[in-house]
Amino acid sequence: MHTELSTAADGAETKHCLWVTWTDPQPEYDGQRIYSGRLIEALASAGARVDVLCFASKGSQRRPGTVEGRVVWWPAPRTSRPDWASLFSILPNLAYRSDSVPLRKALRQAATQQAWDAVVLDGLWAGWALPLLSDLRGPSGAPPHVAYVAHNHEESTRSRVASEYRGNPFVKIALRLDSLKVRRLERRMVDRADLVTAITSDDAERFATRRPGERIIVLPPGYAGQRVPRRLITADHPRRAILVGSFDWLAKRMNLERFLAVADPLFAASGTELHVVGNGDANFMERLRRRVKATRFVGTVEAIEPYLADARIAVVPELTGGGFKLKVLDYVFNRLPIAAIDGSVTGVPLHAPDSLLSFPSVETLAAGVVAAIDDLPLLNSLQDRAYAACANHFEWRERGESLLAHAAPP
Repeated sequence: MHTELSTAADGAETKHCLWVTWTDPQPEYDGQRIYSGRLIEALASAGARVDVLCFASKGSQRRPGTVEGRVVWWPAPRTSRPDWASLFSILPNLAYRSDSVPLRKALRQAATQQAWDAVVLDGLWAGWALPLLSDLRGPSGAPPHVAYVAHNHEESTRSRVASEYRGNPFVKIALRLDSLKVRRLERRMVDRADLVTAITSDDAERFATRRPGERIIVLPPGYAGQRVPRRLITADHPRRAILVGSFDWLAKRMNLERFLAVADPLFAASGTELHVVGNGDANFMERLRRRVKATRFVGTVEAIEPYLADARIAVVPELTGGGFKLKVLDYVFNRLPIAAIDGSVTGVPLHAPDSLLSFPSVETLAAGVVAAIDDLPLLNSLQDRAYAACANHFEWRERGESLLAHAAPP
């Protein structure tokens, strides 16, 4: 790694930020990658020079030293570690899978070649780097500011996943052990950070219980996708609901399986289709495919917009997992009304019953979708009100400016 001191166009010295994350966010096929990648770009657009340490990503053309504007990428070869091996590590599974000799070497090299105004630990994945931060120095010789960019309040999220899992008892024990490691590491990261960012105000309040009065800001995502200025849902649209997501994480699989067990029979009886769009474990998807009648598993697609345009309603059936769901913004700005479990759509200014249909259980959610699928005036009212409520929010530029101002203050 080699970096040069640069200056901004107005003559002010550029802030140098070292960004430590899990993987190169290209291609953007899940919420974690979208949030990380767009926030990196936004921070650079705000005037920072950003050097990114990460694993290489299949499908990305970035190589060590790739320069994109003010961003320099340093992807390292991805290590292959079985999930069970984290049982023997002090790190939780997320951070354990992100740890590697090449990334540690790159971080140590960064400590010798550049003074850093700020170090960004992007998610709990970056927790492996915590003991190495003492090697880094800022321009004055003092330690650089440290920002922890949280994707969830992982302590509460992982604890809930462990408690709600009803499968293999040995897996449940492993989940409980991992949740304890998550709690320990996340608390250490929060205690070490000069700044903690949360995607939702609910998560910010959870962090504040540990760090009252400290620098905790809410940094919801922006939206850079297609915005449909006008749409009218008519009887010509298929009687179809859609569910978009990435189903690699256990919590997401639990939510999907729980919903389909209830919804698919109801949908089949009423002639309603459900399209599930997104990637997931092949064996898991095949097991579900054998059980359903009204559900089609589309898989990963190059563009989500055509699938949204052919649906009448979107479903958010997530009881477990928490956090901001970026797919909600795709639904809103492509003018697709949303039916959700109570509390599963957070961080957006949507409120039932005006701009959102919300239900207390998967049973009532499934029945509510069937009841609403032919109520065209209701569907169009929901999508219009949701779009209007969100239209002037969710700008990535503002997120980058806020992060730079708080993470690397003058």
